[in-house]
Amino acid sequence: MRKIRIFKGFNGVFLMFFTILACTAQKPKTTDIEVSKEEVQRTLDYLSSDELKGRKTGTQGIEDAAVFIEDKFKDFGVKPYFETYRDSFNINEINGFNIVGYLEGNDPQLKDEFILVGAHYDHIGASKEVNGDTIANGANDNAAGTVGVLQLAKYFAKNGGNKRSIIFALFSGEEMGLKGSEHLAEKLKSEDLDLYVMFNLEMIGVPMKAKDYKAYLTGFEKSNLAEKFNEYSNGDKVLGFLPQAQQMSLFKRSDNYPFFEAFNVPSQTVSTFDFSNYPYYHHVDDESEFLDTGFMASLIEDLIPGLVKMSNTDGMEIKMND
Repeated sequence: MRKIRIFKGFNGVFLMFFTILACTAQKPKTTDIEVSKEEVQRTLDYLSSDELKGRKTGTQGIEDAAVFIEDKFKDFGVKPYFETYRDSFNINEINGFNIVGYLEGNDPQLKDEFILVGAHYDHIGASKEVNGDTIANGANDNAAGTVGVLQLAKYFAKNGGNKRSIIFALFSGEEMGLKGSEHLAEKLKSEDLDLYVMFNLEMIGVPMKAKDYKAYLTGFEKSNLAEKFNEYSNGDKVLGFLPQAQQMSLFKRSDNYPFFEAFNVPSQTVSTFDFSNYPYYHHVDDESEFLDTGFMASLIEDLIPGLVKMSNTDGMEIKMND
């Protein structure tokens, strides 16, 4: 332990006061960009628990998940975008609903422009039995993305500072053919929403192998989103290109796609699942114990600076490529 020198007299006290100020100024500034691994773990554990029975659209399990998400939005101070948080639709005889919250921007002009941060919170319910287990818990697919949206909503609700308005949307019906996102995209388009970017999170529960970026972006070549996002992220290479994503047409296989079709604006998905780093796609062993929540918390933190800058630039710098 360092000894503390006691200064005598007025000059000594004066010198000590400014010494303390100088030392304080030299300390690294505390940042609000901190995502709790423990909170990520708790949320992930609940959303992918056996209690929710795989969160299939139209079941009690997804109803319970929806109530949980609504309660989180209320706690954070995220308002319903519509009259309530629920945006209801039908798939044949099945009743589904998205959960949609938003934070209004603080700039008189830019608040009429919107960023939509989304993920699907449904899963398939059941899958092939393994050792007596048939519940497809959907931890990586897509409780992980849902956790990401909730943590980002919490950050922006706590810290504010967004000139543009931000919608936080959790979709159901994804596993039935992108039905929830298709419904919401058409609804918002009919209301002439000025959508700037749709930023979707899908399967972010495990790190990628041997990559120089944190996550890949589907439809990488369609816009300058990855380039600008990395620029906004203090030069960190957060988003990169995965050839398999292009080869497997992943751009069209998640909830970003209906927004691209409806609005023709940058609408892309962030993911870390590359078909080699996680063996439990649509499998009963897609459980929280097999995910890396430390990595998840770190990735969500890495997404925040880019989203903050995206929500505050005076012009729409992120654009579709010709």
